[in-house]
Amino acid sequence: MIFIEAREFKDFIYGEFARIGKAISSPKRIELLDLLTQGPKTVEALAADTKMSIANTSKHLQALLDSKLVTYSRDKNYVIYRLASEQVLMFVLALRGTAEDRISDVKLVREGHILRENSLSPISLEELGEKLNKGAVTLLDVRPFEEYKHEHLPNALSVPISELEDHLESLPKDKEIVAYCRGPYCVYATEAVELLKSRGYRATLLDAGINEWKQIQH
Repeated sequence: MIFIEAREFKDFIYGEFARIGKAISSPKRIELLDLLTQGPKTVEALAADTKMSIANTSKHLQALLDSKLVTYSRDKNYVIYRLASEQVLMFVLALRGTAEDRISDVKLVREGHILRENSLSPISLEELGEKLNKGAVTLLDVRPFEEYKHEHLPNALSVPISELEDHLESLPKDKEIVAYCRGPYCVYATEAVELLKSRGYRATLLDAGINEWKQIQH
């Protein structure tokens, strides 16, 4: 067993903690972590989602890998990244929640961009549960199918936002449609509700995603 002085111990421990802070000092790395809360993704998929080159995406992923926040595996010619643990998932959600609580502009910008100044009348998970129990709504998951396949809300139908217009005729007009995507900061559900409403459907935005749903299950 190695014994070190108290100051040396503190410097080492807080230095290691600072590695995590350094790793998430880039907005793009936080975005990558947030995307990975939806399930494993290839470098190519992450690059497309973040509008970065594959080279830049790989550099950011390497920094996250060095800090042990992500892991990876290989599948033929693809490198697939995932969060390193459930604790990393909780860390990402806690980081987001802290920003929401302490920085008022986060909430204001979200209300304008995602909720369209609350004109979309979003509903909560509790309200959704009540409506599903009554058979009063159709629940749409408008994320990419790979994310739906990895994990999705019970009773949800997969209709990716890129395919929604082609599937409109298969959706009921006599039921309210509730759309959800990756969570409070994902615009796919907003776009889906706006499209549905413009075509005469009764549509509502779910103010949550799979991670928020899992939290209330615990």
